[in-house]
Amino acid sequence: MLIFHKERGGANVYSQLKNKPISEQIELITRSLVALKSYNGTTGESEKARFIYELISSFPYFQKHPDQIWLQDVPNDPIGRKNVFALVKGTSSKTVLFHAHYDTVGTDDYGALQDMAHDPDFLQKFFMDYEGEEKVKEDALSGNWLFGRGALDMQSGIAVHIANLLFHTGEKVPDGNLVFLFNGDEESEHAGMISALSDLYRLKKEGFDYLAAINTDFISPIYDGDCKRYIYTGAAGKLLPSFYIYGREAHVGDVLTSIDPTVIASKINLEINQNLDYLEDIPGEFTLPPSCLYFKDDKHTYNVQTPLSASLYFNYFVYERTAREVLYDMKKVALKVVSEMEDRSKKQFEQYRKYHGFPEREFSWEVEVLTLREYMFWLKERGIDPDPVLKKIFHDMNGEDRRTIAYAMVEALQHLDPDRTPRVILFFAPPFLPHNFVNEENEYGKKVREVLGACLNDISSETGEEFVIKRFFPYLADGSFLSLHEEDEDIEVFKKNLPLIDQLYPVPIDMIRKLNIPSINIGVYGKDGHQWTERVYKPYTFSVLPEIIQRVTRELLKI
Repeated sequence: MLIFHKERGGANVYSQLKNKPISEQIELITRSLVALKSYNGTTGESEKARFIYELISSFPYFQKHPDQIWLQDVPNDPIGRKNVFALVKGTSSKTVLFHAHYDTVGTDDYGALQDMAHDPDFLQKFFMDYEGEEKVKEDALSGNWLFGRGALDMQSGIAVHIANLLFHTGEKVPDGNLVFLFNGDEESEHAGMISALSDLYRLKKEGFDYLAAINTDFISPIYDGDCKRYIYTGAAGKLLPSFYIYGREAHVGDVLTSIDPTVIASKINLEINQNLDYLEDIPGEFTLPPSCLYFKDDKHTYNVQTPLSASLYFNYFVYERTAREVLYDMKKVALKVVSEMEDRSKKQFEQYRKYHGFPEREFSWEVEVLTLREYMFWLKERGIDPDPVLKKIFHDMNGEDRRTIAYAMVEALQHLDPDRTPRVILFFAPPFLPHNFVNEENEYGKKVREVLGACLNDISSETGEEFVIKRFFPYLADGSFLSLHEEDEDIEVFKKNLPLIDQLYPVPIDMIRKLNIPSINIGVYGKDGHQWTERVYKPYTFSVLPEIIQRVTRELLKI
């Protein structure tokens, strides 16, 4: 098996591919991409972009049309990420976008095998004798699976697009434009796709009429024995509702007079974390409840004083719900928790006082609950301008984790209150992913859905594969940024409750709305994404999938 080597550049790539069937092309490209480390947040991302650029540049079409492949810098990116664009011009303005991300998660999960995480052949042999999980061993022995970090998520998805790109450049001129995009940072804050929007919008202004975008992010069985291939006509969105809780400290010898923010935070966590009451009930869709991703008090050293503040935030998938609805529910939870905590604290203090025969003392355990927008309005009503404080924090902490900066901003605003009022401030932290779906009321939405269904029915009859079309890709994907369904009022609620959004997390909402590209995920198939047993199923991914995408593309361009 030939492998492309980084040190050889892209000069010899085409010669290794040109006479191979597409399934072998895809496996060869996948192995080459897996061999190159591109962990999110490392310079390997920019190196992977350069490799992809050189690989595609070696194709005869791009030797003749070098202006139709280009690198786009991600602005102000500390590790020099780049997006790779390739364009095949067609006979009409109709345009299909193909996209995939080249970054991967790290390899700590491989433990002692970390050095071999990018060697599919070694891993297959290792898992042939693996006794830890019988299904993994069976898959390794079958020879039908390719192991390795990124094999599933999503170097094979890139390989499918690149092989199809080569296919389309060897055919007659297509009936419309084909735009290919390979970007980084999908596994973190989506800086690659967000940056790519400007070039996609530039093409739109030049007359490119987007029909749909096709992502190849991975799909997997939903349950044991599930052999269906799930095709998604949209993507889940994501919010990060965040709570900053400011209490009242006390010495542990007087602990019952405190307002302990960790108690409030704990109760909020119990109310929200993994609570199926917040699971969106959408028939036929695989939806997920919120989960706590961060929980911490403000103490950095040991002392015998109760904590003064605590922070927690939640991963909150949204499918049809809006930021306004989520914020309303989160505030309702906080109000319930602080009310119950106030009643409990009063009763405990009184019981303790009577037990020891202490005299009565006046204490309040009332805690305010305000959204960030409400609190900033509260400050302004009292002649306190929050903007200079927010800008200073951002300037001083620029380059640090954006959630850390967001909490520092909210904490600084709380300190502007001269009365040090105990309160819960509810806000949003980055990132934000819009939810979207193919809207059949959209100019092309209904036709896109019909084309997809017809192609899948034909391929199912020919191959025996069973396809199921669902509305929402259940995890996070870059396709979220290609269209927007939230109303302006809902977006405004989000923007007003994310501190200094234009600097901290500048998402080009207006541009997304103008692009409005229906997003489809026709993904590579495999198991255990983000796990050390990650593997892609070769017979479907390398042979069936490229044909599906080719057919869907041809039919879309006939719309």
